[in-house]
Amino acid sequence: MTDKLILITLLVKLGVVASVASILARGSTFRKLFFAEQRRPRQTLALLAFFLVPLTLGVWVRLVVPNFQAADISFETIVLLGLLIGPGWATLGGVALSIPAMLHGEFLSMPFNAVLGLAAGTLGSFLEPDEIWSFTPFIDLSLYRWVRRNLLRPGIDRQILLLVLIALMEAARDWIAHAFPRRLFALLSDVIWIQALVWLSAPIVVGIAIKVWNALRLEQKLEEQKRLLLEARLDALQRQINPHFLFNTLNSIASLVRVKPELAREMTVKLANILRALLKDHDSFVPLSEELKFTDDYLDIEVVRFGAEKLRVEKEIDPRTLDVLVPSILLQPLIENSIKHGLEPRIHGGTVTLRSRLEGDRAIIEVADDGVGVVSKPASALSRGGAGIGMRNVQERLEVLYGSQARFTVVSNPGRGTLVSIEIPLELSEFTTPRQTAATTSAQAQRP
Repeated sequence: MTDKLILITLLVKLGVVASVASILARGSTFRKLFFAEQRRPRQTLALLAFFLVPLTLGVWVRLVVPNFQAADISFETIVLLGLLIGPGWATLGGVALSIPAMLHGEFLSMPFNAVLGLAAGTLGSFLEPDEIWSFTPFIDLSLYRWVRRNLLRPGIDRQILLLVLIALMEAARDWIAHAFPRRLFALLSDVIWIQALVWLSAPIVVGIAIKVWNALRLEQKLEEQKRLLLEARLDALQRQINPHFLFNTLNSIASLVRVKPELAREMTVKLANILRALLKDHDSFVPLSEELKFTDDYLDIEVVRFGAEKLRVEKEIDPRTLDVLVPSILLQPLIENSIKHGLEPRIHGGTVTLRSRLEGDRAIIEVADDGVGVVSKPASALSRGGAGIGMRNVQERLEVLYGSQARFTVVSNPGRGTLVSIEIPLELSEFTTPRQTAATTSAQAQRP
């Protein structure tokens, strides 16, 4: 094969993988199987068929159509199967993809594909899912962010490691094909820079497919976030603005009208603020200062209802965190949980403490109480009586918005209180989709 034909093949291969990835992504069945958190063996076999049927045909086309080597993207497909599905299934897929080549005398294709699937799957098992989904071979486009991330957290950059290892596996294939002619397919050139392009094209092709599917994945996450946000809003309305809550609040206001009219008026205003905040359209993210204003109105009403001697509120807020963007309606379910299930059962009440601070490139937000704590509950302690819905909702929203980059922990000591801690990254650009970014920009514009 001439060097010119190799360069043309590399360019056509980029278009082929983009087309195949896009066509697969259009199928609702493929999306359901591909993005499922857990799959039964039969479902994984069905997902594997989506890859193998068209791509095995591509290997056959490469063998029977002269000078159309770009149709064969079996190497990159096996790498993708290993990273996204697992070593066993990638090995099985590699064996299936090698059948047309074996029938045409390329007898090393099957053992090579099997070893490649095992190696790619093993590599994928050492990487976090977010590291795989964020993989891109175009490092120079995010060079500043890459340098900044590695200065803050020195260590092995797994993005670079993944790129290098894929290129090395391609180089190993080329070396074997050169040592055993016509026994293994590879693009070979005597010009070193062209051969280097062949090696680099493998991670680029893998990265293109991942980017196409990751865009769809983020879109699905956005839809899931909208659903969870709506559930959080409805949950807050159902559990806070219900007849019992309104009755207690209005009764407290009525009892204060004659004795303390100014306090009664202030409570009425705060109740109106809560209703207005819950009923208006929310952005996905709001500054922490705005979130604290919402919780202040809620806490002020609760203090009047329970009495200042029974419910005390303390704040340890780092001023640097006030502009940090947090998911809207984040703290109120946690505060309600502390009051209703931590302090209310105590005769003498207790204290709710709100804390925030910065640690490197992360923000820590805590809600603590010195109430009765969690008795005989699992370590996760995501439910205390009827409070589990709000707690789980907060945790699920954090997982949807930040993936593995956020942490939600609950530590409780029976009789001494409960601490709920949320740790989120300051940088949102790596986790938000374009439409979420628009909501973030809107929240930033509202900052004082």
